[in-house]
Amino acid sequence: MSTSNNRQAVPEARAALNQMKLEIAGELGLANYENIDKGNLTARQNGYVGGYMTKKLVEMAERQMAGK
Repeated sequence: MSTSNNRQAVPEARAALNQMKLEIAGELGLANYENIDKGNLTARQNGYVGGYMTKKLVEMAERQMAGK
């Protein structure tokens, strides 16, 4: 029995998050990220994508909380 806590709080955001991931990967020079075997990338490369996503999401939330 799986009791994973990795469920999304807002499932409707899945498409937007995937699009953001692809855009950030492109900015980082990881072309065609959607079709790349992520197992062939270094942990650093994969970590950069997730790290930049988190940074941008925090910035967006801060702006929203500040009313900007």
